[in-house]
Amino acid sequence: MSSHAAGTSNGGSVDAAAAGAARRNTRMPKYSKFTQQELPACKPILTPKWVVSVFFIVGVIFVPIGVVSLLAARDVVEIIDRYDEACVPGNMTDNKLAYIQNETISKECIRNLTVTKDMKQPIFVYYELDNFYQNHRRYVKSRNDAQLRDKRKANQTSACEPEKTTANGQPIVPCGLIAWSLFNDTYSFTRGKENLTVDKKDISWKSDREHKFGKDVYPSNFQNGALKGGATLDPTVPLSEQEDLIVWMRTAALPIFRKLYGRIYFDLKENDTITVRLSNNYNTYSFGGKKKLVLSTATWLGGKNDFLGFAYLIVGGLCIFLAFAFTLLYFIKPRKLGDHNYLSWNRHPAGR
Repeated sequence: MSSHAAGTSNGGSVDAAAAGAARRNTRMPKYSKFTQQELPACKPILTPKWVVSVFFIVGVIFVPIGVVSLLAARDVVEIIDRYDEACVPGNMTDNKLAYIQNETISKECIRNLTVTKDMKQPIFVYYELDNFYQNHRRYVKSRNDAQLRDKRKANQTSACEPEKTTANGQPIVPCGLIAWSLFNDTYSFTRGKENLTVDKKDISWKSDREHKFGKDVYPSNFQNGALKGGATLDPTVPLSEQEDLIVWMRTAALPIFRKLYGRIYFDLKENDTITVRLSNNYNTYSFGGKKKLVLSTATWLGGKNDFLGFAYLIVGGLCIFLAFAFTLLYFIKPRKLGDHNYLSWNRHPAGR
């Protein structure tokens, strides 16, 4: 009886051990070189020749790119005219804020620009603002993207304070400070008796027109308050076609920025005189801002910007300098690769 019990006990323990091993085997991942970290690996050794070669190659590549970028930027022709002070009447230069806030005073202004170099079409028309912080946290948050996309969410004015509803509680579309402060200066151009039409189509990002502003969303109750911030919007035109608004609502990251106003599809010749008839409506005088009109051509690299070219030149020049410095150091004080004498525990204390 005891031997049978012992046999049964031993058999049971064997079966239990086998079952446990089976369970462990089922939990084990399938063998692969990836799971077992047996994939071939490459551990490059940074020898002096490799380091010098990499620095030299980067420098040789970057310097020509920098030169080409600078040459491309120098081919851009720009005409920049600051008009915020020039368009203030002489008798109100000491009180510019009263001038811009007085609706009875005409804001029409005429400026004459001289073309300094031939400008080939298309000529981009920008307005530039200085000391205008579109990146301010409260300003950036003062909008409701769902309302801009869907007419069924016109009542969603959360986060649009203080321009969310009218005095009688009606929702403002589009709501928020960004839309409320829409730039409202206008420009028209003539060369002699020839009218230079400004094309304002496709001045905004296509992705913004198609995905961020609804084709069935129309302005309502906009700029109906006691204090108007900027331009008004045509209530019969959907937001997806209000491209000045779309451009303005892509907020700038810096306090000095340019935004596209339109394009002129005419070639301008050197010494041409361009007459600009503008409406100086936008109030920058209350915060010490500046307004500029910019006419600019473009190259394959874009507008005028020397930063990219100088950045490539500086990085490329630094790499070439380091390549020569490391080469000189290698010849003056060569070091054997993998020399154990340089290990900290192999160094002899000073004086021994």
